[in-house]
Amino acid sequence: MNGRAFVLAEFSRAAPLVAAARTLAAEGVALADAFTPFPLPELDRYLVRSPARVPWITAAGAIAGALTGYVMQWYSAVVDLPLDVGGRPTNSWPSFIPVTFELAVLFGAFAAFLGLLVLNGLPRLHHPLFSAERFSLATRDRFFLYLPTDGRNEASLTARLRELGALHCEVVLE
Repeated sequence: MNGRAFVLAEFSRAAPLVAAARTLAAEGVALADAFTPFPLPELDRYLVRSPARVPWITAAGAIAGALTGYVMQWYSAVVDLPLDVGGRPTNSWPSFIPVTFELAVLFGAFAAFLGLLVLNGLPRLHHPLFSAERFSLATRDRFFLYLPTDGRNEASLTARLRELGALHCEVVLE
């Protein structure tokens, strides 16, 4: 636990939640996440998202796999046990392509899987949000905004959220 504080604000309908998100984003408040019983695509532009790192991790894994496959075959065919087969050169790169490709796919898939686990903080069996008093309503009929306090006073942020139509606000420590 890193001790960061977040405010969880509950709204009764989608329209007040989107209006509050729009207003807070215009005021420069970062919105960590939103929890709703159904998707609200209009919220995406207000939520702060970090740049995607999984494609880079996958590419690095694929490159490592391709290099591993090629170097493994090159070493065995050129350095360790060179054989003269039909007068062909020992470093016959076209014959190395299938294994090189397959190892690139395999290492890339493993890197993507492990990268997703690490970047999502999984496996995490319990999130502090699950202890919030009314958070179980997020899958039924309530709409929630999750905001980092960012050094602001929780009381002032809670008061601002109530002005914007929040029914209930709760401070969650991570």
